[in-house]
Amino acid sequence: MSPVASLVDVEVEYGARGRVLGPVGLSIGAGEIVALVGPSGCGKSTALRLLAGLEHPTRGAVQRAAGRGETAVVFQAPTLAPWLTSVANVSLPLELAGTPRAEARSRAVAALARVGLSGAEQARPATLSGGMAMRVSLARALVTEPRLLLLDEPFAALDEITRRALADDVLKLWDSLRPAIVFVTHNVEEAAYVASRVVILSRGPGAVAGEVRVERPTPRPEGFRTTAAFREAVETISGCLARGMEQPA
Repeated sequence: MSPVASLVDVEVEYGARGRVLGPVGLSIGAGEIVALVGPSGCGKSTALRLLAGLEHPTRGAVQRAAGRGETAVVFQAPTLAPWLTSVANVSLPLELAGTPRAEARSRAVAALARVGLSGAEQARPATLSGGMAMRVSLARALVTEPRLLLLDEPFAALDEITRRALADDVLKLWDSLRPAIVFVTHNVEEAAYVASRVVILSRGPGAVAGEVRVERPTPRPEGFRTTAAFREAVETISGCLARGMEQPA
């Protein structure tokens, strides 16, 4: 099966800063969950923007099988329109794509229910907690049923309990829709918990320093974080990350 998206020997340069990423090769299979981890400044978010089509490489190629409307991005900040209700925020991408308003709103209500926000349809962003606002962002991303879902450190600003709950939410949503997911995080335990494959980038300009597969059921079974398999995955990722940080820039 052809990959949903690929980075083919890509490099990115930013003027006087020089090269910030690459060369990097990365292929994302249909329905696969991939985490990108690495030190600050290694180019994780740049790689995500390339996959999203929001940026172009200086060298190399980005191949994306997903067409218009089939790729969705969730950023660290919820980026909700403050003047719109939750249901209006979620229905917005459908309405912009030409979906009749009644159908768009109906699908938005269903998407909010899927992320546990039934009853919050008319709430505006200012009245939502950080976790609720992120759930609205997830609903907005999933309402189009994308083939590729890109998550750029979406839980970084949240407390640990909320982060863990949202990680489980993402995996449950994946189980019902089966999009390919690329998940950028600084948190090694979060990467091992969410992803089936963890790609470690070296210090900037980032290159692939290694990959670790987490061959366990998804969504994760209760108590998975306490298992020997999880701890082994975390230690393997941490070791690869430490070696990547030692690589010369």
